[in-house]
Amino acid sequence: MSYENWLNYLTSAEKNSMISGRLRKVLYKFPDGQQMAEDYSLDTGIVLRRAWRKCKQLMGQPEWEIELGEEPRQLNWSGNKANGAGGDVDNTPDDDFMLRESNSAPLLAKRVTKKNIEWRIRNMPYPLEVYNVSASPEQRSIVVRTTNKKYYKVIPVPELDRCGTPPAQANLSVHHQFNTLIITYLKPAILCEMEAQVLLLLKDVETETDMDDLLKGLMAK
Repeated sequence: MSYENWLNYLTSAEKNSMISGRLRKVLYKFPDGQQMAEDYSLDTGIVLRRAWRKCKQLMGQPEWEIELGEEPRQLNWSGNKANGAGGDVDNTPDDDFMLRESNSAPLLAKRVTKKNIEWRIRNMPYPLEVYNVSASPEQRSIVVRTTNKKYYKVIPVPELDRCGTPPAQANLSVHHQFNTLIITYLKPAILCEMEAQVLLLLKDVETETDMDDLLKGLMAK
């Protein structure tokens, strides 16, 4: 398995998990000091958000870096804060953080489905023929450029890195509508296999229920 290193890295982490609404939130604390937070849909098993916090700095905590998420405003993690359990849960991403962009600046968002990885670049008014989207095995990225030289972006694909697979042009498709460039990458079989193995790993992680959400549900009945 070319993704064995990634599974071993996830296995090495201290993991906390909780149910909040229709989401399962998982926080990983790795031996090297990094942290990763994920939100999984309970309906589909698909990860909706993923963020990383690098090693602690001398002056306070580093910011969370968004890897995946349609609306990366906050992760709203509050696992075990109410009952004081779970160690230093206060260091998890429960603070609000905003990505402020100009209303006219291109804005990149990423999501995954069962079969695809999808990027949407909003505020892109040019017709489809202006865009050149290519898979670069050398850069291990998707490269987006325009013929009018108004936009250039190198988009990493960490999911492919984790399973040791370079991006392939044949897996790419591109569409444009409503001033949005939509880039779709068909997941290779090995990536789908890796994601299934991660879900099996998380199956054994004890999961708690968000009591606030539970009480709201009971009061609404």
